[in-house]
Amino acid sequence: MKPLYVQTSNCEAVELDGEWIILNTDEFTVTKLNEMGGFCWSLLSQSQSIFSMIEAIHDHYELDDNKAEQDMEAFLADMMKYGLVQNAV
Repeated sequence: MKPLYVQTSNCEAVELDGEWIILNTDEFTVTKLNEMGGFCWSLLSQSQSIFSMIEAIHDHYELDDNKAEQDMEAFLADMMKYGLVQNAV
C-alpha cells in the first residue's frame, strides 16, 4: 500500500498573485510556494498518494513529465521537513 499524505492541522495558507504563503502556527515558520506548489498544497486538504497528486497535476497543467514522481517525492519530503504535511492515517 502506498503512503498517503495530508496537510497538518496547524497551518494556514493564503494565495497572493499566484504564489502561496503557508504559515505553520506551531513552529512560527512561513513557507512560500509557487503556483504549482500551491495547487499541490490545495490537493493535500484531503489524503493523497504521490500518484494521485501527479495525475491531478498532469490533468490540470497538461504536463507530460518523466521525472514527476521524483519531483513529487522531493516536494513532499520538504513539506514534511517543514512540518506542513504528515502521513495520513
